Amino acid sequence: MSEEAEATPSRLYSGHNRISTQALTSLAKAAAGAALGIPPHDVRADWSDDDGLLALSLVTPIKIPSLTAVVRDPARVPAFGGSIRERAIAARSEILTTVTELSGARLSRVDIRISGAHVTERGRVR
Repeated sequence: MSEEAEATPSRLYSGHNRISTQALTSLAKAAAGAALGIPPHDVRADWSDDDGLLALSLVTPIKIPSLTAVVRDPARVPAFGGSIRERAIAARSEILTTVTELSGARLSRVDIRISGAHVTERGRVR
């Protein structure tokens, strides 16, 4: 075999790359935390097979303004990105895109179950 044949791109890049489940889970938790305004350690992420693609299930709290802050300034609700439902729907797409772009994994869907609330008195989100 000649030197040229050994230096083909397929020879230079042969092998396997694998991302561990732990690394994917950490990435998913970080993406969910960023999308929902909460610490990643508060997110629980589970993976399942969905006809050869990965399905991501998240159980997470969501950041919300305190009720007294909303009574004082009703504009805080839209400033947080809308209702809890609207924010969860928007977060699904953001999380799917982030995990796919950073890991290269092919996700079929992201399911989010809101398990609680992180109440904040100050600051606006987004």
